[in-house]
Amino acid sequence: MSPAARRNLGLLVGVGAIIALCVIFPRVLGFVERAARELRYLWWLVLILALGIWLAFFLGKNRD
Repeated sequence: MSPAARRNLGLLVGVGAIIALCVIFPRVLGFVERAARELRYLWWLVLILALGIWLAFFLGKNRD
């Protein structure tokens, strides 16, 4: 499996997991909706998410 295919599969699985959580647990969907509405108060969650994504993709990369 090529790295691009693996990345796309991981992205698809992540989006699918978020959708499944919203369907299985309606309170998660409510939290996501409130977070989207109150983004000015929850900007730190976006910052933590961005940091987590950055760490997941770029921390273990070999620099050749």
